[in-house]
Amino acid sequence: MKVKNAEEIRKLIMNHPKEFRRIFSISAHIDHGKSTTADYLLAKAGLMSAETAGEKRMTDSDEEEQERGITIFTTVVILSYDYLIIEEDGKERTQTYLFQINDTPGHLSFTGEVSRALRGSDGAVILVDALEGMMTQTETNIQLSVGEEACKPVLFINKVDRLISELRLDPKDVFGKLDVIVSQVNNLIKKVAPPEFKKKWNVSFPKNSIAVGSAKDGWAFTVEILKLKGLTPQFVFEKYAEDDKKWLRKNLPLDDALLRMVIQHIPNPGESQIYKIPKIWHGDLESEAGKSLIACDPKGPLLGMITKIFIDPKSKRATLIGRIFSGTLKSDDTIYLVNRRQKQRVKRLGVMELTDILDVPEIPAGNLFAMYGFICPAGESFYRDGTPVEGFDKISYAAEPVVSRAISPKSATDLSKLGEVVNTWIMADPTASYELDQKTKKIIVRGIDPLQIDILVTRIDDQVPINTSDPVIVHRETISRESISYITKSNNSHNRIELQIRPLSEGVVQLLRAGKIDQFMERKERSKLLQSAAGDSDDKFWRGYWGHSETNILVENTKGVQRLDRIKEFVIQAWNEFCKGSTLAGEPLTGVLFEIKDATVHVDPAHTGVTEIVSMMASACNLTYLSSKPRLLEPLMRIEIKTPVDYVGALTGLLTQKRGIIEDIAEKAGATVLKAVIPTVETMELADDIRGATAGRGFFGYEFARFEDVPPHLFDKTVESIRIRNELKPEIPSPSTWERFIYKT
Repeated sequence: MKVKNAEEIRKLIMNHPKEFRRIFSISAHIDHGKSTTADYLLAKAGLMSAETAGEKRMTDSDEEEQERGITIFTTVVILSYDYLIIEEDGKERTQTYLFQINDTPGHLSFTGEVSRALRGSDGAVILVDALEGMMTQTETNIQLSVGEEACKPVLFINKVDRLISELRLDPKDVFGKLDVIVSQVNNLIKKVAPPEFKKKWNVSFPKNSIAVGSAKDGWAFTVEILKLKGLTPQFVFEKYAEDDKKWLRKNLPLDDALLRMVIQHIPNPGESQIYKIPKIWHGDLESEAGKSLIACDPKGPLLGMITKIFIDPKSKRATLIGRIFSGTLKSDDTIYLVNRRQKQRVKRLGVMELTDILDVPEIPAGNLFAMYGFICPAGESFYRDGTPVEGFDKISYAAEPVVSRAISPKSATDLSKLGEVVNTWIMADPTASYELDQKTKKIIVRGIDPLQIDILVTRIDDQVPINTSDPVIVHRETISRESISYITKSNNSHNRIELQIRPLSEGVVQLLRAGKIDQFMERKERSKLLQSAAGDSDDKFWRGYWGHSETNILVENTKGVQRLDRIKEFVIQAWNEFCKGSTLAGEPLTGVLFEIKDATVHVDPAHTGVTEIVSMMASACNLTYLSSKPRLLEPLMRIEIKTPVDYVGALTGLLTQKRGIIEDIAEKAGATVLKAVIPTVETMELADDIRGATAGRGFFGYEFARFEDVPPHLFDKTVESIRIRNELKPEIPSPSTWERFIYKT
């Protein structure tokens, strides 16, 4: 693939004024037509022929994307566009605009790709299927783009041709369906938009922030475009009646409608960063860095963020993609990674066009970039070495890891290499995670759903041949009440620790989940954040923060204990292990506050070794946990199924059989849409079951909903099966298991 206007793009990246730049993402529910739409933008950029646009789905360049027929990875496209402007005196002139575009996935499994693309974007083209209307992932994408990342939306209603050709609706009914979609989109925008934009960001036909059309047939229009050409919407119906789609494609080109809409409504980087920066960066806005970020100043201190890791399918080389928010990144720079606390040198710098890098010597603020020479997790912030700047907030994701698979190398000598490969893929997709099971020497990979894990496992196996287990659903453990305060002792009886646990407040849980607390923060700042989230009257308690594991937190609240720092590392080690797999079923713990109330540490270091301290702390964790009425939580998914009305009875029966709760049944576009909540464990074979119940005519999407207690009648059986799966004894241990560690006065 060669960029036709490479030198022009290179000059625009380095020198083009901010006001003539647009960075945006295309977001939609799966199969609503994002990649087909993107083809026309690629053709405009000269990256493919106009004749194959709408058929090739060129942004789905990965073999697995082509095989599955879905977008898995975000693809970046750069293009220039000459925008025709008609002055008040009737004179015409053109203005060149630079577009940097992310084509994002629509499947829940890859929602992390969407979140990361939106972090680097100023706006979002929300794409909705005219026949299906608002769907699960449409709602999620509006929440992520408008609510989480402050990206101003515009709307493209696609597949209008189906209303005309398939349903044969008259113009009045078509317009009615479009109005319903617009109303639904605006209701959600109003709900999630930043307070100052709840009314300003609504989309409307009169404002030309809505385009309607058909990506398959290559046409679209806004109200403005129809007026310029002296046409009415009814003219489209006439052309379909004449079967003259070519005329529509030639005279109402899709790319022109979308790009004009983007120019008019999506802000340039200088406008966007005024309100986007305070939402994603919590440094001092009055500092030099803060002022530069707000101004999107290319001459200010360098601060950028890596939003995507692209791993080349052939070379396996990692390319880091992201955005420069302040300053200018240069091809010979050494940068400092904020979260990893390390220096790295840029070896190659440019911008991404599909799967290739177009080399550019420097990338100023208000641009996406691509570079390689090292690898780090997506979501990492960086600045130029020697000029410290606070990093950006953690990116918010719409789902939690609830499915896992165990993998191991087919050759034992490949264990180390397997660890490196897994680590690389998890850095590329932080919505997944992994850990090495020390007992079995297997790597446990956790993800959002079976499809995400399947894709990851396929990628890993391509580099290191592996054995894989069947996917399993990851539950969570938590507690119902404050525990008894236990004092436990080490094996040699020379050390003691007093521990008590209680449920963690929801405010602190949300703070931890959002990634706003870390061990490297300044102590007072961290304690004030925790105090505020917990609703406490003072922050002294939280100054004892020792660490957190997922949504659990460990606080030291002792007085006058000597030599406590000597055993701190071992205490945290034991606590971390307990949080990863708790007493009830060996599943991860969530929402628990651990308070160390007192301790005794022997004066001789020979008596405070790792074995002594870890066993003492582990027994304290288990004993307090068992006294706090532990609970087992199962993940639930929210599912949306579209089916012909004849199959509604079969589907409701299927969902009821799988412990699903029907939330809504509604007619939409000549079909019935069921919305339900269903335990994730019941979704393992759900795709086949839905196909069977609807004779292959049912389509569904789902997203993570919440965790809920396992029903009482299933509790014992579920705990036993999970314990056996986790290679534990079937019976839940009793406090007597750790009785020998209890210190008795």
